[in-house]
Amino acid sequence: MTKVLITDSLSELGIEILKSVAEVTYKPGMKPEEIIQVIHEYSGLLIRSGTTVTKETIDACSPKMKVIGRAGVGVDNVDLGAATQRGIIVVNSPDGNTTAAAEQTVTLMMALARLTAPADVSMKNGEWNRSKFTGIELQNKTLGVVGLGKIGTKVAQVAQALGMKIISYDPVVSPSRAESLDIKLVELEQIWTDSDFITLHIPKTPQTANLINKETISKMKKDVRLINCARGGIINEQDLADAIKEGRIGGAALDVFDKEPLEADSPLRSLGNKVLLTPHLGASTEEAQINVAIDVAEQIKEVLSGGFARSAVNLPGLRGVAIEELKSHLDLSKLLGSFLSQFIGTARPIELIIEVAGELTQKEISPLVLSAIQGFLSDKIEGVTFVNAKLVAGERGIKIIESKSADKTDYAEEIILKLQTDKGSFEVAGTLQNEKTPVITRLNGYNFSVVPAGHILLTLHNDKPGVIAKISKLLGDNDVNISGMSLGRKAVREEALMICSLDNPIPEAVIKSIKELNEVQKATCINL
Repeated sequence: MTKVLITDSLSELGIEILKSVAEVTYKPGMKPEEIIQVIHEYSGLLIRSGTTVTKETIDACSPKMKVIGRAGVGVDNVDLGAATQRGIIVVNSPDGNTTAAAEQTVTLMMALARLTAPADVSMKNGEWNRSKFTGIELQNKTLGVVGLGKIGTKVAQVAQALGMKIISYDPVVSPSRAESLDIKLVELEQIWTDSDFITLHIPKTPQTANLINKETISKMKKDVRLINCARGGIINEQDLADAIKEGRIGGAALDVFDKEPLEADSPLRSLGNKVLLTPHLGASTEEAQINVAIDVAEQIKEVLSGGFARSAVNLPGLRGVAIEELKSHLDLSKLLGSFLSQFIGTARPIELIIEVAGELTQKEISPLVLSAIQGFLSDKIEGVTFVNAKLVAGERGIKIIESKSADKTDYAEEIILKLQTDKGSFEVAGTLQNEKTPVITRLNGYNFSVVPAGHILLTLHNDKPGVIAKISKLLGDNDVNISGMSLGRKAVREEALMICSLDNPIPEAVIKSIKELNEVQKATCINL
């Protein structure tokens, strides 16, 4: 009989669903070595955050293993590459805690505004200090929503019902999508300067780590209040504590922290009534726990019954040799998407065309399309997978077009991404060198042959003697080493586009200095 192993705590409702199609072994708290010893007996595995599924675990699976389910959003505790190579579908529950996280955000915002928690403590201490706990109203206040995904959108809609004015920053939401929600899209600078409350709904990435820091706080209103139920590390906790102590902002409500559990000596613990702290309760509702259990259990049941998993996070159906044949092209497509996403800066996407040329026109390109979309969105949105990439793009109002070009190309095969934004058109193309090394061949009409990797400086500048020397000197003076350089130009002494590969990241001050050079029209950092 088909068997399913569950190694983390799960709602009984999820277990009952699985019992309808399989013999269920429920052993929460199993150690990795214990799982490896028995996993060959099972066709399905259901976990939460407490279990890590390594390559070693997957190697111990027998051919009967069909599906691994993660009750929750994150699948960073599953080796997706190893699972995909073995043809094992990995599923998660991306929407199960959306309502819980949104409600926690609104709860913290209200409690922060009305000083609910300290008032409760005061009452239980036998006090009656009404004047000490005078709060503020939310109506007519401006809420800045950073990240307009499912949770951010739900928070915004509730806040609208409370009479708040909503502004939002999300670099991958189209203007038409924001307009349909009656939300004004703005740049981050306006979020900092105009908001009475700021709520964060973005992943922690190299670009968003310490997004709120001493510098950004200095631009905010003195009575602004910050809410973070997204990810720890987006707010620099020491800078926040200093700002609150010095009276530079009104307060903060935090559900997530850079290090969890929050350290006993954290400066956040000693900030009194202006800070509200909760121990990562965003998904901690009875309904959310039940929802993710039911969602994942139903998907495992569907897969074991020969059906389709609606929230698969790897590449179901592409197995064995097929994966190996596509792997390098998938990597190229994803890399081009990520490169384009960072290259466009603050432009907002409207339409993305994924086009192939040459020999690729004779192949099935839908996986390449999904990979490109995933690369384009993943730098700014959490949880984008091969399977849901098109859906996520659609939710943000981005039109996706896939195309096979009949035009001749200088290469045997080429992948081209063309993006229409509110600030114009962008294009990047690439191919594989020696059938495995990604190479950028074209960028906004400039021809190149450059391997994109690591830290990259991209500059658009006047094509005249001495400009590259000035840029190189600024890098050298700040101990930033150039490992490779490629220059593209359309005509002599007009404009040139330069791509520099660097050994280490560029300090923000150095980028600023490069942008201030008279000959430089644009300077962008890209990290791959």
